Amino acid sequence: MMKSMQFQSIRDLRNYLVSFKVLPLLVVLIWLMMAVSGAFVGDEATQIDLKKLLAFGVDQSWLGYDELGRPVWDRLLMGAQTSFLVALGVVVFSSIIGTTIGVYSAYVGGWTDKVILKIIDVFLAFPGLLLAIALAAILGPGIENVVFALVTVGWVSYARLARAQTLSLRNREHIQAAKAFGVPTYLILWRHLLPLILAPLGVEATFGIAGAVISEAGLSFLGLGVQAPDASWGSMIREGTRYLLVAPHLVLAPGLALMMVVLAVNLLGDQWRDHLDVKAKSRRE
Repeated sequence: MMKSMQFQSIRDLRNYLVSFKVLPLLVVLIWLMMAVSGAFVGDEATQIDLKKLLAFGVDQSWLGYDELGRPVWDRLLMGAQTSFLVALGVVVFSSIIGTTIGVYSAYVGGWTDKVILKIIDVFLAFPGLLLAIALAAILGPGIENVVFALVTVGWVSYARLARAQTLSLRNREHIQAAKAFGVPTYLILWRHLLPLILAPLGVEATFGIAGAVISEAGLSFLGLGVQAPDASWGSMIREGTRYLLVAPHLVLAPGLALMMVVLAVNLLGDQWRDHLDVKAKSRRE
């Protein structure tokens, strides 16, 4: 066995590592296909059939049936769609709001930057998930309220990163030249500054996707997220814990799906960050 694990050349080792790096991307693509397939799931996913209560077998649904006789596979697809829509909405709105606030704050400076910085510090003083739980409890359950609650606490990281990047770039020569030629401020920010900070913001967005997926599952597990008959991986885990000894597939299926998606997205973020780290790449070479 040890001989089979030995690599004949550096090229074989590199090919092995490249194939390993492709796995997170493959998992994310599968998650995307599951989310798209969730839109075409029929009414069978929400219909109650007590004859199939906790049934599991080869001739049944791929992953068996839950405590109400609903197919677990179909509900897993619906949960993938829920997690993808929440993650997409949270990342898009959080990045737009946070980047706009952070870039404008650092570029303008003065008392505006000081006030916005204090607001960011206030948000950072509260645990993000606890604040999201409080907002979701006040607003009530529902996917729209979950997105709103997570955006309310998620824009801060983008604003802080965008502000730090803008502070390091606002005195560059091309920025000063644009000012000297009388280019409007919004054009300077849009054409000359924003493209330079998109890469680190993209890395932050990948970790934001993973955080949104796990946060949505946590809120749904607590009963503050998606409500029945819609499905969420968090609510599926909550409902399956009561039957863990007799039907472990009710928890294992959504739990493994949640773990693989979050892990894959985080690994993609790590790979992108390492790719952008010029100093680390030069040391490896």
